[in-house]
Amino acid sequence: MKEQFEQWVARLQISEAGQKIIDKVRSSEPSRRVGGGSKNVSGRYPSRKMGVTIQFESHRVELPIIYQFEHDKDVLEFYDQPPQIKLDYQASNGRRLGVLHTPDFFVMRTNSAGWEECKTEQDLKKLAEKSPNRYFYSEEDNQWNCPPGEDYANQFGLYYRIRSDREINWVLQRNLQFLEDYYRSESLVVEEAITQSLLAVVSSQPGITLAELLNQSTGAKSDDIYTLIIQEQIYIDLNATPLAEPERCLIFRDEQTASAYRLMVEQPSVNLQAISPVVNIVTGTLVSWDGKGLNIIHVGETEVILGAENNQLIELKKAVFENLVRQGKITSLQTPEKTAISTESWQRFRQASPEDQAEALERYKIIEPYLNGHPPENETIPARTIRHWKAKYLTAIQKYGCGYIGLLSHRSAKGNRQRKLPEDTLASMERFISEDYETTKQKRIWEVYAALVRVCEQSGVIAPSYKAFTKEVKRRTGYEQTKKRQGHRAAYQYESFYWELTTTTPRHGDRPFEIGHIDHTELDVELVCSDTGRNLGRPWATFLVDAYSRRLLAVYVTFDSPSYRSCLMVLRICVKRHGRLPQIVVVDNGAEFHSVYFETLLATFECTKKQRPPAKARFGSVCERLFGTSNTQFVHNLLGNTQITRNVRQVTKSVNPKNLAVWTLGLLYEYLCAWAYEVYDTDEHPALFQSPRDAFAAGIAIGGSRVHRMIPYDENFQILTLPTTSEGKAKVQVGRGVKINSIYYWSNSFRDPQIENTSVQIRYDPFNIGIAYAFVRGQWVQCISQYYAELQGRSEKELKLASIELRKRSSNHAQQSKVSAKNLAEFLASVEAQEALLEQRSYDTEAREVFRVIEGGKAATSRNEQPKLIQVPFGNTDSQVDEDEALIPEILVVYEDF
Repeated sequence: MKEQFEQWVARLQISEAGQKIIDKVRSSEPSRRVGGGSKNVSGRYPSRKMGVTIQFESHRVELPIIYQFEHDKDVLEFYDQPPQIKLDYQASNGRRLGVLHTPDFFVMRTNSAGWEECKTEQDLKKLAEKSPNRYFYSEEDNQWNCPPGEDYANQFGLYYRIRSDREINWVLQRNLQFLEDYYRSESLVVEEAITQSLLAVVSSQPGITLAELLNQSTGAKSDDIYTLIIQEQIYIDLNATPLAEPERCLIFRDEQTASAYRLMVEQPSVNLQAISPVVNIVTGTLVSWDGKGLNIIHVGETEVILGAENNQLIELKKAVFENLVRQGKITSLQTPEKTAISTESWQRFRQASPEDQAEALERYKIIEPYLNGHPPENETIPARTIRHWKAKYLTAIQKYGCGYIGLLSHRSAKGNRQRKLPEDTLASMERFISEDYETTKQKRIWEVYAALVRVCEQSGVIAPSYKAFTKEVKRRTGYEQTKKRQGHRAAYQYESFYWELTTTTPRHGDRPFEIGHIDHTELDVELVCSDTGRNLGRPWATFLVDAYSRRLLAVYVTFDSPSYRSCLMVLRICVKRHGRLPQIVVVDNGAEFHSVYFETLLATFECTKKQRPPAKARFGSVCERLFGTSNTQFVHNLLGNTQITRNVRQVTKSVNPKNLAVWTLGLLYEYLCAWAYEVYDTDEHPALFQSPRDAFAAGIAIGGSRVHRMIPYDENFQILTLPTTSEGKAKVQVGRGVKINSIYYWSNSFRDPQIENTSVQIRYDPFNIGIAYAFVRGQWVQCISQYYAELQGRSEKELKLASIELRKRSSNHAQQSKVSAKNLAEFLASVEAQEALLEQRSYDTEAREVFRVIEGGKAATSRNEQPKLIQVPFGNTDSQVDEDEALIPEILVVYEDF
């Protein structure tokens, strides 16, 4: 690699200063951790070309550019968030500025290298107005330029380029995402017989659609076709049509055949003159009479002169010519040009009410015979009215290009529509609403109105009525007013939806397992301890939802608040049930989703992580909607549900959910899985018009099963879902083992002299601190804690609570706050720990019931009372499985208590 780099530098003759900059970029970590801000979806893309995850600030600008870098053979290397560079330029006010700037990427290409900055076209236009000396658009090369960036790069023999979203081909982006699973695998092989069969069909039927090829009896699966496409054995123009629409995709043997086919289909046709019955009687009009083409060369008051091909002139009376036109004997050889309808006419058309439209249509029906020269005999409408309507119709044709516009009355715009209150009064109302009402004090309208009346009386201004003031306040009701009074989160529900007016990539993907959403919610039900019957509170549920089919891929329930443990568990369950992970995982900005463990697991299996903007629930509407469905269809029908607590003043002892709770965590999880994987999965979804299970199966049939992306659910995968330390490794100390979170763990494999004093990869079980794992000689080995008897079965959460309690007691006695493993083990075995950690131990005990259900067993019920499930008539009961079958989840092999 170093030798190739030196050859590349020598070939491009890069200066020593430029080489130092490139070396610094290649050896440095990203200069900052990106965030999407309040509007953008940011994340990390696992680049196979670079072998690391690449950050992006927007999935509509930076991420498509990353896809281009990843698949562009000209791009050798690319780095996100390179070290800062200094841009010197003159501001619009004439002041000289020096700005430290972090470009989005540094790109090394075959024949060049430099910085690339990505922005939307809309943002670039705003920046060009604000800083014309930093950004400007060049009409010559049709590109955005940054002169200070280019000047900085030129001194090192490098380049600086502005990339706009205008240059993104969204059809290509969509296809690259669709085929990414195949691009990531280098060992895909299609059987020779199937390959030859497909090539024979494509060669004999050039331009066959993907849908037709999928239905051919060649024995080929969709995976085989997509594999041949990325191997370039068959050709499809990835820039033209999306693969997710197989009925539009044309497939060819090679690119040359596709180009020839395109010329055959798209060659321009000869324009033939069309015959039209409408004749425009003006000089130069071409007409046809008795099969011969004639040209009108003169139009007089009483005569029309036609010219033939042999310069022969034909004179006709104008009345005779018009009569021949009416009889259809003389027709036009030119299509009459339509009169262009002006923008103003369309505006007046849209402003008309339904009543105005109906009235105008009725008027047109009345004057239409008069316009055609055939007035009715018994007309009841006054002649003066007819003349008035005709005049308005004809005037509108000349003015707007459409006579119908002149017949619209626009009654709603008639009369005096000006405001009646004086300008001083209106200004006072505006000032009090903006400065006194629209504030965080959230004053009532009446109090603000009273202050307005007092000020108006003191200044001699006419005070408005309370009704007029209320109407003025309500005119401003909406996003901005709510934001000023209650903040942006309360105003979010009033914010207008973001409408994508241009085609990009589908928000829910083109196939199953392309996009998955992970989110947490606190379930609306109180639970009890399975041993004592004591109330333990409300549990947290974590859902992993497939965006394309709306299918619940995995469900996990725990008493612990959202953490990396819930994220790893839901991914583990997904692999157990389906054998794979989504290509893109969408999450919110919770701290658990920024966990190194979570991001490392996604990067290991090449999953792109996207973070939706904070406090923007619509970006995660798939999961949010499913939370509501799970509550209404399942949770709210359980004894102990918390619906009544919304009206807390109505809660009495007899209806308090805490007193009615009988469900345990394990039993709730058992029935929740039955509902999620059987009832909801087979019920028709209102957005899909079919069940999630059927939508999932149909998507797999078209998008491919992609078995090469399957993840074996074995011992190695389970250990990979366990957390590690910040370093990821630990040194094997002679006679003591590895030290993980201040606790030593030992394995007999550490006795090997070649292993002693070396660093090995480590993992620990957050649900059983008594054991850990180390990667020794190509395999994971189990390690036992030095205080296994005291720590066995203890969770990481309990350990942290115990550490906090010990530090608190030490600080009370003015002692050193460091907690040793020995002190921690002794404390966990003491009576005091039983008191301080009783609640967490109850939570961990119930968590073991969840693991028992995951393994395929049955959860234990409360000793006090058997839970009662209120029967709900779910839709599509015919498709439900038997109760015994529905309540047996798939078997999940786990490590010890994890």
